[in-house]
Amino acid sequence: MPLIIDPNLASPDAFYEALIDTHRDLDDTQSAELNAALILLLANHIGDMEVISEALERARRSVLTDAAAPAEPSRRNP
Repeated sequence: MPLIIDPNLASPDAFYEALIDTHRDLDDTQSAELNAALILLLANHIGDMEVISEALERARRSVLTDAAAPAEPSRRNP
């Protein structure tokens, strides 16, 4: 089973709202722990190590690509 990278959520707005609500009132440490628990639960649900490995690689590349991108020049108001 290949990793699905095309939009596949029936209701992306509902997912985003649920994710934000789940993090509400958590401190940074609790939020990071929640993210780790969610990742492990979803990885277990997927169960296919090839799919999980591809997802990990893509996620890492996206972070490294974002970090390497030049910052936008600051705009000055005249």
